[in-house]
Amino acid sequence: MIRFLYSVLFSAVLLSSNGAAQDFTNARIETQQLGEGLYVLFGVGGNIVASIGDDGVFLVDTQFPEMVPLYREAIRELGGREINFVVNTHWHFDHADGNQILGEDGARIAAHDSSRRMLLQDNVINLVTQKIDQAPYGHAALPTLTFGNAMSFHVNGEQIDLRHFGPAHTAGDAAVIFSDRDVVHLGDVFNNAGYPFIDADNGGSLNGIIEFCAAVLEVIPRTAIVVPGHGAISDYQGLEEYVAMLSEIRDRLSALMSSGATLEQILAAQITAEWDAEKGDPLRLLDRAFASMSN
Repeated sequence: MIRFLYSVLFSAVLLSSNGAAQDFTNARIETQQLGEGLYVLFGVGGNIVASIGDDGVFLVDTQFPEMVPLYREAIRELGGREINFVVNTHWHFDHADGNQILGEDGARIAAHDSSRRMLLQDNVINLVTQKIDQAPYGHAALPTLTFGNAMSFHVNGEQIDLRHFGPAHTAGDAAVIFSDRDVVHLGDVFNNAGYPFIDADNGGSLNGIIEFCAAVLEVIPRTAIVVPGHGAISDYQGLEEYVAMLSEIRDRLSALMSSGATLEQILAAQITAEWDAEKGDPLRLLDRAFASMSN
């Protein structure tokens, strides 16, 4: 069983001028095989999926620069060599800060059009308890391949589809579907380590996350493996349950907002009580969901 070294998205993030600082002293990579030549790499930051084969290494998300040597070593131990292709599920630092090193070494980086635009500018990520400033990325870290709604790679003998179903966690999320493997990586649209974070100030919304996940369920089989941005690997049923939970929370929140309830009153109403023991403190979810539904 995978032993997770770090928990919910941003839970241990410390404010710094370049976005985030982490303690990497005890950092390491854990791997879990999904199939022949296909692995999840767990470390500090978002979960990585690596396809290793005759065409090279295809990577989904890049974590932090300090993690790059660690997952490169893990990939070599799995039979891979250089990282040739990278997809960012979105632009947040814990999924994309490793871009600079990999881009300088020749990896081709792909992302949604909106994610590239965000990486070109200074952005503030409102985490409710603090705000993170994410500075513009250097040239080598930028995606050179972008898409609007869909694009495909044909790598290592399989088709890998990138799909965008509208704003969700951010305005530029990508579902990465390994079509021949029945595997999908959803980035932070699906958080399996706690409640999702909604970047409401940068195009994200609770409704968008629900609709994005529901759209993914329409295009993947019931046997699919679902890789979240954070937390343990899940499946079709796990994603269904996530959608059902968020839909119920959305409906309760909407009803309270329609009655004129303030955010403070909504927090006091404990509308997430039956999930809190598993998912943790709902403050960030409710605050950002309220913001996204107030627009």
